[in-house]
Amino acid sequence: MPSVRCFSGFALTALGAAQSVLGLGLKSPVARQDEQGNSATCSSPQLSCHNTSAVQDLCCFNSPGGSLLQTQFWDTNPATGPDDSWTIHGLWPDNCDGTYEANCDDDRAYTNITAILNSFGKQDLVDYMNTYWTSNSGSAETFWEHEWGKHGTCISTLDPDCYTSYKPTEEVPDFFERTVALFKDLPSYTWLSDAGITPSSSKTYTLSAIQSALAKNHGGYTPYVGCASGALDELWYFYNTRGSVQTGTFEAAESLTKSNCPSSGIKYLPKNGGSSPSPTTTTTAPGSGPTGSFSGSGYLNVVSGGSQNGCIISAGTWYTSGTCATFTAASSGSGFTLKSSKGNCGVQSGLFTCGSGVSSTVFTSSNGNLLYSGSSAFSTDSAPSGSTQAKVYSGSGHATKFTITWESK
Repeated sequence: MPSVRCFSGFALTALGAAQSVLGLGLKSPVARQDEQGNSATCSSPQLSCHNTSAVQDLCCFNSPGGSLLQTQFWDTNPATGPDDSWTIHGLWPDNCDGTYEANCDDDRAYTNITAILNSFGKQDLVDYMNTYWTSNSGSAETFWEHEWGKHGTCISTLDPDCYTSYKPTEEVPDFFERTVALFKDLPSYTWLSDAGITPSSSKTYTLSAIQSALAKNHGGYTPYVGCASGALDELWYFYNTRGSVQTGTFEAAESLTKSNCPSSGIKYLPKNGGSSPSPTTTTTAPGSGPTGSFSGSGYLNVVSGGSQNGCIISAGTWYTSGTCATFTAASSGSGFTLKSSKGNCGVQSGLFTCGSGVSSTVFTSSNGNLLYSGSSAFSTDSAPSGSTQAKVYSGSGHATKFTITWESK
């Protein structure tokens, strides 16, 4: 599956065949977000690429693209993304044998990905993508359009027929959210750094050392390692899926493509032209990092039953399967205030919320936990799952209790 590094060729083809979806302003982002999550329900689905006979229900079985690849770039000239993180290339369906379909539905080759995502209330997702899913030779929007049109339209479980009461373009946020979620679980920079493999203008590494460092963290399965002019350039993590891309499980699998890197002397060039930066929590998925003091930018992670389970998103609700919102903590009196992309955050009539008309509450913290009126207790009626969100109440007056911790960005 070749990389596409230049946009001049495919942009004209994709944009010429694509069509924009109009009328997104007819419903509010909140209304469209509520309409998500009605994809097919899969009972005891088979693992893709492991069937011995034809499977009829392609809404619960990815085919022919049963091998899903989460692909990543390491761009240095020009550099893209943070100095201490790989960036997203895409999510590619492969035919379980190294071949693949492409550009499967010109009618859904949308040319307004940002507008579609925002119409479903996915501003936090777009913000994240603008940092970690960028192009080295064109705009991020054009890159996203290409990845969706070429690869996303070929994922069988994202077909409109796989949704009940299908709303136009609702498969788009499903594709981009799943891609981002997989990427967050694959912090390649950190895994390599932990093995002593760091960007350098002078050091070189062996292919076996790179493969071993990554396979150790990918269920023992070796990803594809790609090089350009002898320098580390791409990673492809292979998965088989059980169920749909939207709600199914991804199981790590062995690469179907042989590395094009030399066995030794592989360069891993720094993005900043100098020494490699120290790894930071920016390469780990929000929700998996250590807690810290409430200051600067960070994530509000939810801890329930003794373990981390999702996070607070920009409106102040608890979410377990989407992109965590970035919050800003600013010192105020004896505590601090919180703000998201929606606006100030506060507790109003016992409900934690964030928005343009919300008066800021001064919070405090203890042992890494968020405190309101001196208490770390928060609760909700029931824990969220899938695309549902749960309201966050102060105190322990509701059925499901939890605490909120801070993870610096």
